[in-house]
Amino acid sequence: MIEAWANRKSFQPKQDPPERGSGYGGAKLLRDTHESKTDPEARLFKRSRVGEARASYLGHLLTENRHGLIVKACVTQSATRAEREAGLQMVQALQRVQEKGEVQAITLGGDKAYQEERFISSLRALRVIPHIAEYAKPSWQWPNWLTSSERGPLGYALSQRKRKLVEKAFAWIKFVAGLRRTKLRGRRRVDWIFRLAAAACNLIRLAKLIPVSA
Repeated sequence: MIEAWANRKSFQPKQDPPERGSGYGGAKLLRDTHESKTDPEARLFKRSRVGEARASYLGHLLTENRHGLIVKACVTQSATRAEREAGLQMVQALQRVQEKGEVQAITLGGDKAYQEERFISSLRALRVIPHIAEYAKPSWQWPNWLTSSERGPLGYALSQRKRKLVEKAFAWIKFVAGLRRTKLRGRRRVDWIFRLAAAACNLIRLAKLIPVSA
């Protein structure tokens, strides 16, 4: 989560709110009725039920498993489904790049937040093997959707171990590149600075991977 250059006090009622909201069954949410006067595209969002809702955007990264290099990066408005939707868009972009050559099966690792039937079905439709973390005690509310063939191979355990590399990239972008909170306003500008920070993170990482010539 990237804190926006706005605060809670800047959110005021919209002059012309929509008749139908963006919530379940058309329910009106806060983002439908209020907007920030400082940054209209920022949304109040919290990571957990007990956390504080802050004006923010969501940054998303897609990394490769071998060295943790960032393959795709983007920023979206804060929303509950934003992570999964952005993940599918970034995977689709990779598929388009591979269309010119032979398309090879790829795997995608993720945490339990991606353990959703619609997301996993979409990955299968894209010929992507889902390696998503599962619930230790699944229930009717939080079921596991992977098949035995998807969780069985050694590649699943490897993906789960390597997926933590993306957290290192996020930490570098937030604390070294200084994007824990952005001073830019608007999603496009925040997306630009986030991609720039991702590129810088890759350069730092590549410098350590390239062997020093004698």
